Amino acid sequence: MQTNHSPKIIRLGTRGSKLAMWQAHAAADRITAAGFAAEIVAITTKGDQMLDKSLDKLGSKGVFTEELEDGLRDGSIDIAVHSAKDVQSSIPDDLELLAFMEREKVNDVLLSFDPAFKLTPESNVVIGSSSTRRRALLKKYYPHVSTVDARGNLQTRLQKLESKQFDVLLLAYAGVHRMGYDDMIVHTFPENQFVPAAGQGSVAIECARNLDPEVKQRLKAALDHADTHVCLLAERAFLRTMEGGCSIPSFALATLTPGGLQIEGGLVSLDGQTLLQETMTADPAQAEELGVRLATSILGQGGKEILKSIRAERGE
Repeated sequence: MQTNHSPKIIRLGTRGSKLAMWQAHAAADRITAAGFAAEIVAITTKGDQMLDKSLDKLGSKGVFTEELEDGLRDGSIDIAVHSAKDVQSSIPDDLELLAFMEREKVNDVLLSFDPAFKLTPESNVVIGSSSTRRRALLKKYYPHVSTVDARGNLQTRLQKLESKQFDVLLLAYAGVHRMGYDDMIVHTFPENQFVPAAGQGSVAIECARNLDPEVKQRLKAALDHADTHVCLLAERAFLRTMEGGCSIPSFALATLTPGGLQIEGGLVSLDGQTLLQETMTADPAQAEELGVRLATSILGQGGKEILKSIRAERGE
C-alpha cells in the first residue's frame, strides 16, 4: 500500500526501440530528480509493426503515437514520451503537449562503415532513407543519387547498411548521437540546406488534460526546456497550417536569435524540382502566429499546388 511518504509513481509510456527507451530514461531521470518515482511502460505502435510499408503509405496521422495516446486516456500511463517530429500536427482535445525537452543538434547526417566516404553533387550512390523530405531534398541537391526505403529502428537500419542494401544511411544526428554511433558519421548536411522536419532533435511529453494539475505543473518544471518549447510552438504551428505530417516533404526550423524568434521553413516537391523556402522573424511571444504566417506564405507561393500534386500521386 502506498503511504503518503512514498513518492507518487509516474508511468511513462514509450515505444520499445533502444532510442525511444533512451528518451524515456532521460525523462525518467528528470522526473525522479523532481521527487517522483518513475516506471517505464513499453508500448508497440502501428508504425513499429508495419515495417513493410513506407511511412507515406501508412498515412501520417499518429502512426507512432496513437497507442500511446490510448494509454493516456485509459490511465495505464501518465505521460507519453515521443520523438517530437513523430507527433501529429493536431493533438486531440482531451490531450495536451506538456513539455519539450532540450533539443539536440538538429542536422541530418550520413552514416557509413567506410570512413573515407565522401558525398559530392556528382555522387552516384544508393542512400537509405524512409523520410519523404530527405529523399526529395536529395533529388534537389544530389540528382545522381538513388534512394531506397529504410524503415525500422536504428539498429535494424544499420544491419541493412552492413548487408549492403544501400551504400550510406541518412538519419537525424540526434538519434545517431544518443545511440553512440558518432564515429560512423561521414557527412553532416547544413541545416539551412537540409532544413530539418518540425520538431527534429527534441523529445515531446504528452499527457491527458485531466491529469492532476499539481502533478502536471511539477512535471512541466522538471521536463520542459523553455527555449526549445517556444521554437517548437512556431514549427508545429507551421506544420499544422501546412496540414502536413511525416509524409509531406515540408520542413521548419525555429531558432532564438538576438533579433527575436527566427523560423526557416518551406516545402519541396517529391521530384526535388520545386523548392519553396523562406525565413521570417517575430517576437518569441508570437511564436504560433509566426509559424502560421510562414506556412501561409509558402502555400501562397505554390505550396498548395505541390501538396495537391503529392496527394494526387498517392491517390489521397
